[in-house]
Amino acid sequence: MDRRTRPPTLGAEATRQAAWKQGRWTTPSNELVPAALVSVAGPVLFVLHQPVIGYGLLAVALATAAVAGRALLRDLLLIVFGLTVMSLVPITTDISPEHMAVMGTAMILAVGVPYAVSRFAYRDHAITFPVRTGTPWTRTEKWYLPVVVVMGYALLPVYMLGTGVYTNWPAATEPAEIVRLFIGTNGLGIWDELFFICTVFALLRRHLPMAQANVLQAVLFTSFLWELGFHAWAPLFIFPFALLQAFIFTRTRSLSYIICVHLLFDLVLFLVLIHAHNRSWLDIFLY
Repeated sequence: MDRRTRPPTLGAEATRQAAWKQGRWTTPSNELVPAALVSVAGPVLFVLHQPVIGYGLLAVALATAAVAGRALLRDLLLIVFGLTVMSLVPITTDISPEHMAVMGTAMILAVGVPYAVSRFAYRDHAITFPVRTGTPWTRTEKWYLPVVVVMGYALLPVYMLGTGVYTNWPAATEPAEIVRLFIGTNGLGIWDELFFICTVFALLRRHLPMAQANVLQAVLFTSFLWELGFHAWAPLFIFPFALLQAFIFTRTRSLSYIICVHLLFDLVLFLVLIHAHNRSWLDIFLY
């Protein structure tokens, strides 16, 4: 065939997009394997507390990503940086000002550095935080918000008090402690969306199909919250919640919406924690 009449060859990204449009939800193993290794490192670091193995998995992931392609390596480096920063500080529910300052600093670095590198060094704007999208929320999206409150009301008291995991959180009785608990609970909820959805999921989505990227970020999301104190059967509802948050973000492209969803759930969590440690307070729950 003459070169002038030969159809143009699709680039790797264009080929991948074409495959997704045709319903092929697969990706080459040389891209999936390093991304999956990063995801597996999450439970190893935050659940099993095996830093040598965990950091080893991250190192192997970056090495295999370097073979797969420069773009994948650059994006996984940003995720690995955030995970490493968080693994170096104690992830607990301690609401002392000292601990909140240390953990808060690590959270800012885990989100801020990848964003800055993506925007100013890579100049690809892969990480964005779309708050004002200019698109009104649909009726379904508006109705989903009170549904989240109802689900939290039905689930969280049974979980927190039934398993006794509420003891992983401090008893806040003084006004200053209650304020710090409220700030910590909500601040962490916002950070979860900034890091796991807007950073991890967004970066993985550049290389993997939606389903694969979503599962991998949900594994990290769930592992981190396990380390925080959500033990027992919490993964049974945290993992689906993480999957749903990424799906909603994909549909709405609205950080403000998924944060509203998360903070409504965390508001119920905060009220349950206050009641769990002080049973005569907020005696409004069924369990």
